[in-house]
Amino acid sequence: MSLSTNLAYDRATRFLGSAWFLLLGLAVTTNLAKTGQPWPSLVSNFLVAVFYLMLALLILIRGPAKAQAEGLLPRVAAFVGTYWPWTITFFEKTEGALPNLLSAVCVLTGMIMILVTVRHLGRSFSLVPQARSVVQTGPYRWIKHPLYLSEEIVFLGVVLQHLSWMTVGLLILHICIQVWRIHYEEDVLRRTLPEYSSYEASRWRLIPYVW
Repeated sequence: MSLSTNLAYDRATRFLGSAWFLLLGLAVTTNLAKTGQPWPSLVSNFLVAVFYLMLALLILIRGPAKAQAEGLLPRVAAFVGTYWPWTITFFEKTEGALPNLLSAVCVLTGMIMILVTVRHLGRSFSLVPQARSVVQTGPYRWIKHPLYLSEEIVFLGVVLQHLSWMTVGLLILHICIQVWRIHYEEDVLRRTLPEYSSYEASRWRLIPYVW
């Protein structure tokens, strides 16, 4: 793929990705205006809206990549893992106090983890498996993919907002897709950045002493 094609692709995905999360944020914000909602539902909705707007901003400001995974499958994994699961925002809302309180805890925890991670990751944030730099500070001192872990915690929170057998199934599917993306990302980092091999040998992927 030529440099100009890569740049055009990057700009298109940057704009469309940011626009998608902005749309989700606006959809959730609209729900905040509905009267008669219990406060746990309002809090969880507010936090999810902030999360979507934060993602829209992060996608816009990410830096250029040194290399990215080749072929269609990594892009499909990135697209499905990043955009499709969040369509549960348009599913029927759970009004129970406990699921919404747990949702708020998960979303807030995940957002804090994302902000801490991005503070160390900087503009190396990406969606399609790409190589920018090997970050070894902050949460990267312990695990290789704290951003994926943070996103999964937020996604669990959104699932709790729309709790059903279907959304639980989507959660399980999303975890499988994230594992798929992790393997693609590690491959491109290993091939592009020589210092990554020594780094990955001494770190867990997501959960210390588990995987």
